[in-house]
Amino acid sequence: MPPTQPRVLYVTDLAYDAKGRRYCDEDIFLTSRLRADFDLALCHPLEASALMDAFDLVVVRNSGPVLHYQEAYDAFRAEAVRRGTLVYNELTGKADMAGKQYLLDLSAAGRPVIPTIDRPQDLGRLPEAAEYVVKPKAGADSIGLEFVPGERLRDLPYEGVLVQPRIPFAYEVSFYFIDHTFQYALY
Repeated sequence: MPPTQPRVLYVTDLAYDAKGRRYCDEDIFLTSRLRADFDLALCHPLEASALMDAFDLVVVRNSGPVLHYQEAYDAFRAEAVRRGTLVYNELTGKADMAGKQYLLDLSAAGRPVIPTIDRPQDLGRLPEAAEYVVKPKAGADSIGLEFVPGERLRDLPYEGVLVQPRIPFAYEVSFYFIDHTFQYALY
């Protein structure tokens, strides 16, 4: 009997609507590469809990495809912890995997990041700008992102959103690490 490869369950929503790109193209490319070393199956976030026991590892690459299924994803996370399922990105993930609180924390610590607030009493911490970006704390791929003029900031419903000055930049750089080892940067 030939040796078997580790079995990977890749969780994604191939119909996920990422602004500015076809997110599923990234999943197709990544899974085509993973197939060289793993027996692989793709599943929707709503099916992850029911299917995970048949696999050695579950991959949830990014927070975007699970955003619209938060209740099911939370249940999957709880079950994965209870069962001791190996999940990658690990369930203790940082940055966007756990929301955007890190932006508030870095800004409050005086780190060199775009100033970020989440309550009207902190408006004085933002620099003067022509427009401001309002985005969900639990968001990805510009979903729910809105640009507003400064005069609207006092009247915003601040629950669950961040506010930053809008800074015109050509692109955003993403840094990719696997197990704390830098792999590449992409814009």
